[in-house]
Amino acid sequence: MAQLNDYPQIIKQILTQHIDRCNQNPDPERETFLVIDPERGHYIWMSLGWQNGERFSGATVYVRIRDGKFWVEEDWTEDGIANELLTAGVPKEHIVLAFHEPELRAETGFALA
Repeated sequence: MAQLNDYPQIIKQILTQHIDRCNQNPDPERETFLVIDPERGHYIWMSLGWQNGERFSGATVYVRIRDGKFWVEEDWTEDGIANELLTAGVPKEHIVLAFHEPELRAETGFALA
Protein backbone atom coordinates (compact mmCIF):
# COMPACT_ATOMS: atom_id res chain seq x y z
CA MET A 1 0.00 0.00 0.00
CA ALA A 2 1.29 3.45 -0.90
CA GLN A 3 2.20 5.84 1.91
CA LEU A 4 1.07 9.47 2.09
CA ASN A 5 4.62 10.79 1.72
CA ASP A 6 4.85 8.87 -1.59
CA TYR A 7 1.76 10.57 -3.05
CA PRO A 8 3.51 13.47 -4.82
CA GLN A 9 5.91 11.11 -6.58
CA ILE A 10 3.13 8.67 -7.52
CA ILE A 11 0.98 11.29 -9.29
CA LYS A 12 4.02 12.91 -10.90
CA GLN A 13 5.12 9.54 -12.30
CA ILE A 14 1.65 8.66 -13.62
CA LEU A 15 1.18 12.01 -15.34
CA THR A 16 4.75 12.09 -16.69
CA GLN A 17 4.14 8.73 -18.38
CA HIS A 18 1.04 10.17 -20.07
CA ILE A 19 2.91 13.28 -21.19
CA ASP A 20 5.79 11.19 -22.54
CA ARG A 21 3.35 9.06 -24.58
CA CYS A 22 1.68 12.17 -25.98
CA ASN A 23 5.02 13.65 -26.94
CA GLN A 24 6.20 10.49 -28.75
CA ASN A 25 4.10 11.59 -31.74
CA PRO A 26 3.97 15.36 -31.27
CA ASP A 27 1.35 17.48 -32.97
CA PRO A 28 2.98 20.72 -34.19
CA GLU A 29 -0.26 22.57 -33.41
CA ARG A 30 -0.50 21.34 -29.80
CA GLU A 31 1.72 21.49 -26.73
CA THR A 32 1.22 18.93 -23.99
CA PHE A 33 2.95 19.46 -20.67
CA LEU A 34 2.80 18.98 -16.92
CA VAL A 35 2.36 21.82 -14.43
CA ILE A 36 3.38 20.90 -10.88
CA ASP A 37 3.11 22.93 -7.68
CA PRO A 38 4.32 20.42 -5.08
CA GLU A 39 4.22 22.90 -2.20
CA ARG A 40 0.47 23.32 -2.65
CA GLY A 41 -0.22 19.85 -4.07
CA HIS A 42 -1.36 20.71 -7.61
CA TYR A 43 -0.65 18.42 -10.58
CA ILE A 44 -2.03 19.44 -13.99
CA TRP A 45 -1.67 17.83 -17.41
CA MET A 46 -2.27 20.70 -19.84
CA SER A 47 -2.66 21.06 -23.56
CA LEU A 48 -2.70 24.23 -25.57
CA GLY A 49 -2.39 25.22 -29.16
CA TRP A 50 -4.45 25.83 -32.27
CA GLN A 51 -7.22 23.77 -33.84
CA ASN A 52 -9.15 24.79 -36.95
CA GLY A 53 -7.88 28.34 -36.61
CA GLU A 54 -8.97 28.72 -32.98
CA ARG A 55 -6.87 28.85 -29.85
CA PHE A 56 -7.55 26.24 -27.19
CA SER A 57 -6.16 25.46 -23.77
CA GLY A 58 -7.34 23.10 -21.12
CA ALA A 59 -6.56 20.61 -18.44
CA THR A 60 -6.74 16.96 -19.43
CA VAL A 61 -6.12 15.95 -15.82
CA TYR A 62 -6.04 18.04 -12.66
CA VAL A 63 -5.29 16.30 -9.36
CA ARG A 64 -4.75 17.93 -5.98
CA ILE A 65 -3.31 16.38 -2.87
CA ARG A 66 -5.48 17.80 -0.11
CA ASP A 67 -6.04 16.60 3.45
CA GLY A 68 -4.01 13.46 2.77
CA LYS A 69 -6.09 12.42 -0.24
CA PHE A 70 -5.98 12.68 -4.00
CA TRP A 71 -8.73 14.99 -5.23
CA VAL A 72 -9.31 14.24 -8.91
CA GLU A 73 -10.75 17.56 -10.10
CA GLU A 74 -10.60 16.92 -13.84
CA ASP A 75 -10.00 13.68 -15.74
CA TRP A 76 -10.48 13.24 -19.47
CA THR A 77 -8.45 10.00 -19.74
CA GLU A 78 -10.03 6.85 -21.08
CA ASP A 79 -9.20 4.56 -18.14
CA GLY A 80 -9.27 7.13 -15.36
CA ILE A 81 -6.47 8.47 -13.23
CA ALA A 82 -8.23 7.07 -10.15
CA ASN A 83 -7.77 3.55 -11.53
CA GLU A 84 -4.08 4.23 -12.11
CA LEU A 85 -3.77 5.47 -8.52
CA LEU A 86 -5.39 2.23 -7.32
CA THR A 87 -2.90 0.22 -9.37
CA ALA A 88 -0.09 2.22 -7.73
CA GLY A 89 -1.33 1.08 -4.31
CA VAL A 90 -3.40 4.07 -3.23
CA PRO A 91 -6.48 2.92 -1.28
CA LYS A 92 -9.93 3.94 -2.55
CA GLU A 93 -10.61 5.87 0.65
CA HIS A 94 -7.71 8.19 -0.27
CA ILE A 95 -9.15 9.13 -3.69
CA VAL A 96 -11.93 11.69 -4.09
CA LEU A 97 -13.64 11.96 -7.47
CA ALA A 98 -14.14 15.69 -6.98
CA PHE A 99 -15.57 16.17 -10.48
CA HIS A 100 -18.74 14.46 -9.18
CA GLU A 101 -21.22 16.35 -7.06
CA PRO A 102 -20.77 15.53 -3.37
CA GLU A 103 -24.14 13.73 -3.30
CA LEU A 104 -23.05 11.39 -6.12
CA ARG A 105 -19.67 10.50 -4.66
CA ALA A 106 -21.21 7.96 -2.28
CA GLU A 107 -22.18 5.87 -5.31
CA THR A 108 -18.60 5.73 -6.69
CA GLY A 109 -17.01 3.60 -3.97
CA PHE A 110 -14.28 6.22 -3.55
CA ALA A 111 -13.83 8.74 -0.73
CA LEU A 112 -16.58 11.32 -0.20
CA ALA A 113 -14.18 14.10 0.82
